Amino acid sequence: MAQLLDTPRSTVPGATPETPAGRTARRRALLHWIAVHALGVAAALFFVLPFVFLALTSLMSDQQALTRDLWPHPFEWGNYRQVFETDGFLLWWRNTLLYAGFGTVLTVVSSLPVAYALAKFRFRGRHLSLMLVISMMMLPPQVVVIPMYLFWAKQLDLSGTLWPLIVPMAFGDAFSIFLLRQFLLTIPDEYLDAAKVDGCGELRTLLRVVVPMAKPGIAAVALFQFFYAWNDYFGPQIYTSENPAAWTLSYGLESFKSAHHTNWNLTMAATVLVMAPVILVFFFAQKAFVEGVTLTGVKG
Repeated sequence: MAQLLDTPRSTVPGATPETPAGRTARRRALLHWIAVHALGVAAALFFVLPFVFLALTSLMSDQQALTRDLWPHPFEWGNYRQVFETDGFLLWWRNTLLYAGFGTVLTVVSSLPVAYALAKFRFRGRHLSLMLVISMMMLPPQVVVIPMYLFWAKQLDLSGTLWPLIVPMAFGDAFSIFLLRQFLLTIPDEYLDAAKVDGCGELRTLLRVVVPMAKPGIAAVALFQFFYAWNDYFGPQIYTSENPAAWTLSYGLESFKSAHHTNWNLTMAATVLVMAPVILVFFFAQKAFVEGVTLTGVKG
């Protein structure tokens, strides 16, 4: 703050702290600092207060949850234990981890080679291939849900399982391919040429040179895919609704809410438990996530 207050004084010729011009500059700098930080605090409260309300409600008793009280008295920590003891909740956790974990790994492994080819190879139809990838990003999943469901349910008899959601990720994701391709464009071709001069083939160059340099972009894609799979409600509703043993947290939470529609404290506690892993993952990986997203727009 001292540097901020000192800056305007140097911009006013002959201004010192004792002169009227110097006092005016200091006052303007102080007002500017207060205004900027007040807006920042207000914006932070706007986003944080709903989560605070959610967490406080999850610690209330059933009778207090629907009152005007904003502070739990006493704190009902047993709500979380009761949620964990609900039939199927741990099973939903396992299914969600399998869906999000395997889906993220398969998406990154299948999308990276395609993005590498679109970014660094020169072949006829490269721009057309990129346009096809971008066009797939604009295709809503609801458009193809009926033929895809008929294929998985009638032809392969996999309805009621998570396989129709996990297996397609092994064939790449349009958004992940595009994001990785944009990031790989920022890697200078000289590094790849040097690796090839040393005798590396395309696959070895990808694994030994490109992957270590593309870690921020890969982390961003992995986080995007993990968040998508963790919060996905549409897919589990279509393919797993008939089999409660295959439900994920997003779909199971809806049934939990229906079963506990009057117990808002338990519903809020279950919601906190569903949100907590995503918040923790983003908190610890936000540096790589922001770096990966930022660098994707450096070169087009």
